[in-house]
Amino acid sequence: MIATTSLAVAAATFLYCTVVAGITTTGLTIDTSKPTFTVDYERNEFLKDGQVFRYVSGSLHYFRVPKPYWKDRIHKMKAAGLNAVSTYVEWSLHEPYPGVYNFDDMADLEYFLQLVKDEGMYVLLRPGPYICAERDFGGFPFWLLNVVPKKRLRTNDPSYKHYVTKWFNVLMPKIDRFLYGNGGNIIMVQVENEYGSYNACDQEYMLWLRDLYKSYVGYKALLYTTDGCGYSYFTCGAIPDVYATVDFGASTKDVSQCFKYMRTTQKRGPLVNSEYYAGWLSHWREPSPVVRSYEVVETMRDMLALNASINFYMFHGGTNFGFTSGANKYESLKKPDYLPQLTSYDYNSPLDEAGDPTEKYFKIKKLLEETNFSVSNEISPVPAPKGDYGTFTMQPLVSLFEKSTQRIKPVESDVPLGFEIMGINSGFVMYETILTDDQKDVTGPVNLTISTIRDQATIFLDQVKVTVVPRKYENTPISLNISSTVQKLSILIENQGRINYGSFMEDRKGIFDLVLLGNHVLGPWKMIAYPLNETSWFSTVEPQKDAVLPAFYRTQFTLPDSTTKPLDTYLDVTGWKKGVAFVNGINIGRYWPSAGPQVTLYVPATFLIPQPGLNTIVMLELEGVPENLSVSLTDKPILFGPINILPINF
Repeated sequence: MIATTSLAVAAATFLYCTVVAGITTTGLTIDTSKPTFTVDYERNEFLKDGQVFRYVSGSLHYFRVPKPYWKDRIHKMKAAGLNAVSTYVEWSLHEPYPGVYNFDDMADLEYFLQLVKDEGMYVLLRPGPYICAERDFGGFPFWLLNVVPKKRLRTNDPSYKHYVTKWFNVLMPKIDRFLYGNGGNIIMVQVENEYGSYNACDQEYMLWLRDLYKSYVGYKALLYTTDGCGYSYFTCGAIPDVYATVDFGASTKDVSQCFKYMRTTQKRGPLVNSEYYAGWLSHWREPSPVVRSYEVVETMRDMLALNASINFYMFHGGTNFGFTSGANKYESLKKPDYLPQLTSYDYNSPLDEAGDPTEKYFKIKKLLEETNFSVSNEISPVPAPKGDYGTFTMQPLVSLFEKSTQRIKPVESDVPLGFEIMGINSGFVMYETILTDDQKDVTGPVNLTISTIRDQATIFLDQVKVTVVPRKYENTPISLNISSTVQKLSILIENQGRINYGSFMEDRKGIFDLVLLGNHVLGPWKMIAYPLNETSWFSTVEPQKDAVLPAFYRTQFTLPDSTTKPLDTYLDVTGWKKGVAFVNGINIGRYWPSAGPQVTLYVPATFLIPQPGLNTIVMLELEGVPENLSVSLTDKPILFGPINILPINF
């Protein structure tokens, strides 16, 4: 590997020299009057149009921030002294179903790139196709699980490469005008994403992907890779003729050690930390991590002293609206647990979830000013006022068991089918079967065994809740008392987010194996899907006095008369247990205050209807409601609340 990469460095150095001279290794003439972004391996510098250049960038994901707020966040980043913005491109957002493309609203990538350019900032683009990013399935569209053989994602598999090529044929022409060599602002384009952390280690795939990128990018931007602080990561993650960079966080005491892994791969070139962790990700039922400001600044100071370029991950995290958050499952644990991620992606970032500056923001800005980066005092960011709009009473609307909630025709099968096979991306599926007399012919308790639970099962007998079974207890016998009068067994499966990192990424949802009651194989099954893509149909449903859980609840309100323009606010669901919330038809994400640490859900002002319009909140509650059925819109977030590990009794 070392010998191979040494040859790659030599080739890349020669390539740089010949491009500057105006010819390529094939003898074709290059127009040196066009903008160039290259590597000077002799001086260990980036060169932009032949001049030494260093960047301090921040990660900002357009798909986690409402479109009307993009300009504000970019402007605040520039004011702090940053000269570049890094973003992933999320395949699943843009191609939710095969051949169905979306580049509107929060998916308007070209508009986002133009805003960054208008601000005079550069772009580090990360199109994947795998991005991780704590997003469902690492940004892959769910339908890949139906069309790519098992264990062949991120490999040289022909079917996988076919769909990547098809996607790039749509994506890459859209970014072409933004490439630096075409007069745009994209100076660097990342090939794959932390591939050294993936156990496939398929070099043929990486070379193929590199060449696919080259066919679109050419020399109009610099191709690069990003891998973790460790030799093994670079063994599989580095690609010949692609610039290799490292990532590590503020807790790293010796930054030079991490940069040595870059040097092992390529002996010369500028030092780069492509993901400098100014915060960290959060899971339900785990305390929200805090990365202290002084740690961020001191480690940053060490990197700047080494003339390194830096990209903060994240500079502004935003929100996993809807069902877009992912999950983790780590190989290192003896009994790996499934760890779904929060709706909030605040990430303890310099700009918080609502885009407000933090202490960390100002300390970073101060250091950049001291080190002669161009900070802007045109604006002095301050926290924006938030709406404290009061308390509202939710009214029971309809139980999930009611036929009116079924918006998709049920699927019937002798065996239970997974979400993906049924074409269901997210939400819930109710698996129902009618128990026969011989299945009920038992004395005393009988064990129900569900071989796969992805990710949480709520079990009902004739619509009466029996117990909740998390994924980690799949294939564990559950004791049931079955009477002769019981007719129907129902199992509500919740998809809590597909795993986005590591060896467990092919994370199919639902039940897709046998369900046993004692020695009996249960079936046939009726499967009712609730993807919860929209809630407009609720307008025709009248409130009830009560509803059997799980059930939908609704409230409607107008903003106060004094409100001339809506403000960002937070939906406080204290007292509710677990579910999904919608504001004016927009899925603002999962809530789970009974687990913690997140209690409130961020509601951008752009989701609210100003006076005299009527606003609607709808919630699907799964497990329990407060006696007063109240929620509130408050001006303060609760993201660092207590966590609760509930006992499991079967």
